[in-house]
Amino acid sequence: MSSSNSVTVQILDKEYSIICPQEERSNLVSAARYLDGKMREIRSSGKVIGADRIAVMAALNITHDLLHKQERPDIQASGSTREQVRDLLERVDLVLATDPEQPKADS
Repeated sequence: MSSSNSVTVQILDKEYSIICPQEERSNLVSAARYLDGKMREIRSSGKVIGADRIAVMAALNITHDLLHKQERPDIQASGSTREQVRDLLERVDLVLATDPEQPKADS
């Protein structure tokens, strides 16, 4: 049985502590960087406002890309890749549900 450790990742200027098996740590960090990049792209477009909406759009875009790759026989995602994406989407949902963004006072 693998031991679990807390990994802190930063996504869209916010830190999240996620419990993760040691052997999955680098995958989680890579996934967080990828998600952060996608969320920053969406935020910089100016079309989507709010961290929760940006996260949902990023999740939809990443899922769309994964499903598109599954449909192409020359670029098949492995079962473990699908499972990792599913797991990451569940973690994003959990973090968004348990740690809502606090309203910021601009004045």
